[in-house]
Amino acid sequence: MIQDLHSHTYYSFCGRDDPRDVVEAAINGGFGMIGITDHNYGIGYGRFDVFTSPGAESFNGTYERTLRRYYDHIDLIRDKYAGKIEVKRGIELCTLKDGGSFKNHCLPDGADISFFDYCLIENLDNPISVTGGDIFAYAKRCGTPLVGIAHTDMFSHIKNRGEDPLEYFSRMASECIFWEMNVSYDSIHGYREHKYMLDFFADKEKQDIVRRSGVRVSVGFDGHRVEDYLPDRVRHYNELLSDAGILKPFE
Repeated sequence: MIQDLHSHTYYSFCGRDDPRDVVEAAINGGFGMIGITDHNYGIGYGRFDVFTSPGAESFNGTYERTLRRYYDHIDLIRDKYAGKIEVKRGIELCTLKDGGSFKNHCLPDGADISFFDYCLIENLDNPISVTGGDIFAYAKRCGTPLVGIAHTDMFSHIKNRGEDPLEYFSRMASECIFWEMNVSYDSIHGYREHKYMLDFFADKEKQDIVRRSGVRVSVGFDGHRVEDYLPDRVRHYNELLSDAGILKPFE
């Protein structure tokens, strides 16, 4: 199945499109699955002026309602397109500690996201990530059935932690944590490709470790503009994973 598990809509401050347009772009690309994963702070605060206001922190108590409202909207879209494509209800979590330019980005401590199909964790390898680099503990905090790691060179991260790659990926597999290959190539990201993704697909040894561990690997275009979407690129990297014998989430 061709799937894209990383996409953004107008719920993200950097997104612009109606969720239906994102889903239809995936249908037109011949995909079997699309995941909508808007940023937690875009969903939680709703409006950029609220997010950047001096009193933004007092808005955290409404996160439960805004998260549920977003989920319910994507759920309605899932029902609308049932039979044409499978729509997954996801969310992308910024994990940079509040302060300076990253104030109010993190998911509030008490916010429940366990009802989502999955979440994507970004900033895992950043020194100021609230995860402290420990994806296993943070995945338990999230509570979603599946947790994905986005924008991260996992081989470098594992090496920096002094751990064995096969053992680490095997633990990820056992705890339902997958690794995303971000294949974005669009105007929002300056047509920059992720080096870790290119390195992985060029390195048979890394692919063998991942395959033997049983960890799932996803493909995500990280789209922010429908007009930039490249379905053939998403399809290509899905096929490379299949050719390497690596399973994707939800397979």
